[in-house]
Amino acid sequence: MLWPCGRSLFCGEEAGILTEILDEASMRRALVRIGHEILERNRGVDGLALVGVRRRGVPLAERIAEIIKEIEGGLPPVWSLDIGLYRDDLSRRPFPSVQKNQVGPMVDGKTVVLVDDVLYTGRTVRAAIDALSDYGRPALIQLAVLIDRGHRELPIRADFVGKNVPTARREEIKVMVREVDGADGVWLEKSVDDPDA
Repeated sequence: MLWPCGRSLFCGEEAGILTEILDEASMRRALVRIGHEILERNRGVDGLALVGVRRRGVPLAERIAEIIKEIEGGLPPVWSLDIGLYRDDLSRRPFPSVQKNQVGPMVDGKTVVLVDDVLYTGRTVRAAIDALSDYGRPALIQLAVLIDRGHRELPIRADFVGKNVPTARREEIKVMVREVDGADGVWLEKSVDDPDA
């Protein structure tokens, strides 16, 4: 596990030079904005469901649902989705540890908002859409991400974005949520060997 250690490093394993992108307060503001945009785009909560992509997408989806409840009064269902068996790089990775999905049986006809922490190549989103299709046929699938870092390899675009962060491929985005990591924040990590660091 990684955790913040001073202003420039994560402790727990070797890491690079870090720049804080979002602190706890700015992370909450980004999620509040996403909640408002979801409500505005969908004209309320009727027929709406949030599906968090494990791991950090799940607590983010739960937070957005609570924000929507504060604004609108209605609480959309929140389900979790493990995409481990749907990834297109299974042959290059150890066999994934798969957790039980908690997608509701009534996906058909719903507007489903997939929620994830970082949008990068788009392959995770493709896997999530494949996994979701095993549960039915939503009327509409939208995508909400906390960070969009670019470098898409598939024609996938987020509908709701907390923050766009232009990155180099050799850089990493580190997202922490208190439900998983014990703290909230987003950092951009550059390798200590990066000449631009």
